[in-house]
Amino acid sequence: MEPYIYGALIGLAGAAVLNLLYALAVGGGSLARLGLACLAFNKVMGNAEVAAKIEPILNPPPPPPPVPPKLSGEPLRLLALLQRDEGRLLDFLLEDISGASDDQIGAGVREIHKKAQAAIKELLTLEPVLAGEEGSTVTVPAGFDPSAVRLTGNVTGQPPFMGVLKHHGWRVTAYRLPAPPAGSDDLVVAPAEVDLPWGKEEG
Repeated sequence: MEPYIYGALIGLAGAAVLNLLYALAVGGGSLARLGLACLAFNKVMGNAEVAAKIEPILNPPPPPPPVPPKLSGEPLRLLALLQRDEGRLLDFLLEDISGASDDQIGAGVREIHKKAQAAIKELLTLEPVLAGEEGSTVTVPAGFDPSAVRLTGNVTGQPPFMGVLKHHGWRVTAYRLPAPPAGSDDLVVAPAEVDLPWGKEEG
């Protein structure tokens, strides 16, 4: 046999061994899927429809951008209730009162205070965080909840602390917040109002 034939056979054998080693490496040390891979290769090469179906599997499209979370109106329910029934707390807080006199502001605040206080008493049950009159001496025990008691002034060392009660704080013990009507936009804390003095407009 001619020497070049030996060289060709050795080259083919080497290529076969390399392909086998590559298949083992890609298959995680197993040739169990080699037949399926060959079948898939032949199908893709011989059928354009199969190739079109395989393409997105091998080259998947980028994932869609994340959808921003939908805002919840749950935290706004109390604000909406304080805005209702002519209380209009939100309107008052957002109004520019820099040009109003103290008498004008006082008259407006009195009515808003009355309505907002009635709404708070209707919707919430409140109790002081610390019992005692403002200005009295109180003791803050060890293990106190820093979200319930805020220390100010010369805060050094470890509790218990003795200090002057500046504000007794408030804790909600119960609340009664009616759910918004079904189908309504719970992010609307104050609906727009439109007066119709002329009735329905004729087309």
